[in-house]
Amino acid sequence: MENIKYDKLILTTILAAKRAGEAILDVYDSDFAVEQKDDKSPLTLADKRSHEIIADVLEQTITVNNSTVPVLSEEGKETPYDERKKREYFWLVDPLDGTKEFVKRNGEFTVNIALIHKHKPVLGIIYIPVKDTFYFAATNFGAYKLEGSRILTSNISIKELTDKSQRLPLNKNNKTSLTIVGSRSHTSEELSEFVKQLSKKYENIEFISSGSSLKLCLVAEGKADAYPRFGPTMEWDTAAGQAIAEQAECTVINTQTNEPLSYNKESLLNPFFIVSRQGLSFNL
Repeated sequence: MENIKYDKLILTTILAAKRAGEAILDVYDSDFAVEQKDDKSPLTLADKRSHEIIADVLEQTITVNNSTVPVLSEEGKETPYDERKKREYFWLVDPLDGTKEFVKRNGEFTVNIALIHKHKPVLGIIYIPVKDTFYFAATNFGAYKLEGSRILTSNISIKELTDKSQRLPLNKNNKTSLTIVGSRSHTSEELSEFVKQLSKKYENIEFISSGSSLKLCLVAEGKADAYPRFGPTMEWDTAAGQAIAEQAECTVINTQTNEPLSYNKESLLNPFFIVSRQGLSFNL
């Protein structure tokens, strides 16, 4: 990615996420139907519309090194590993992360767009439609939070965007208490044991629940210290959040290898992982 400018990619993907979010909210405010996918997870018209908008923008308007970058989306056509393993770059998209939260109408769902380069997320956009809030980051660019999309026009400059945004992390602290963020829809015995072990080291542990990729954003922002995930997630659930967290001085570590999460594996299922702010370490 050495000779590639992120400015245009960031601006274009943010505008794509905004359009997708608007389509999602149109469905959110209607009497929508809920289907079931083969894995029994929910699917709505919002997932489909968001996918179509994002895929169209990424495939039709963005090139890297004068080549179209393929899109791998949760709601897109499955791509055989023999084909995708040859890709140096590709977009990894979850057009509606947190469909369960969408169905519950609690607002905790996001649009996730990431650019993967050689197994690493190098650009990430997360949009929270209900809050009209963006998190965005790219390698050697930094991580930012933008509240409110009114400034987003087709001719906005990257400087205008960053000037109106907040650089992450917003909060740095060395407090003796610890704030852990976990899934609102998924709990596990491993998580309970993890929190129990931490309670021996920290005087106070606060646990907050959140849906979708918001959990990675909370750590990147500094509102939470760690997000341990001892349950199933897919690559499109975490890629954008990992790009944002890493550029906000956080780590996203595979608990088995103690290395950052890797992408474009033969199986798109993630291993267990821990997202944590700088300076925290865990003995697993």
